[in-house]
Amino acid sequence: MSLIDLLTGNTSNQVAEQAENKFGINRNQVIALLAVATPLIISYLRNKSQDAKEAEALNNALDKDHNGSILNDPSQIEARQAEGGSILDHIFGGQKSTVENQLSQNTGISIDKIGPILAMLAPVVMGYIGQQKQQSNVGAGGLGDLLGGILGNASNQAQSQQSSPLNDILGSVLGGRQAQSSGNPLNDILGSMLGGGGNQQQQGGGLGSILGNIFGK
Repeated sequence: MSLIDLLTGNTSNQVAEQAENKFGINRNQVIALLAVATPLIISYLRNKSQDAKEAEALNNALDKDHNGSILNDPSQIEARQAEGGSILDHIFGGQKSTVENQLSQNTGISIDKIGPILAMLAPVVMGYIGQQKQQSNVGAGGLGDLLGGILGNASNQAQSQQSSPLNDILGSVLGGRQAQSSGNPLNDILGSMLGGGGNQQQQGGGLGSILGNIFGK
């Protein structure tokens, strides 16, 4: 299952449905947030995995707690929300509030609801990475390449799918906040995180350069 499949499939819809019911947020806004935040989380993990100790810690966490079962068991999503908050604290560290503020500004979701929704998402992302790790049979030393491959494949898939429901949702929710778009919002978002962070920002600023700045620090 590719990252795009994760974002457009049943698991993402389950997260969006539960967030909509719990927080009263438009489902399309939630899906747009997931589509922005998921590659961002993976990008941060990829950066962390360049450190051997962080890679070993991530590898152990994946082996112990994230076998991918959450992808087929929606009841785990809300049940593991507290765990998700701890995951985000570790991933984003001191940048967590900055990340949440920027995501709030660019999705229109209030800041008090961004954190709880991301906490629902984090175990799903970790479960997905754990599943990919098992399928690829890699250890701590291979996590950086695995995570880079997930993002690279997603970017390529987004480029090849100029029109999709996810792109339509991203375009409608983020379109007014994202200038100089290539016409494929999802690919713009992924591209901003694969293109060297703050050194290769999109001319129009907007979401791409904001995420680039965050990722580039």
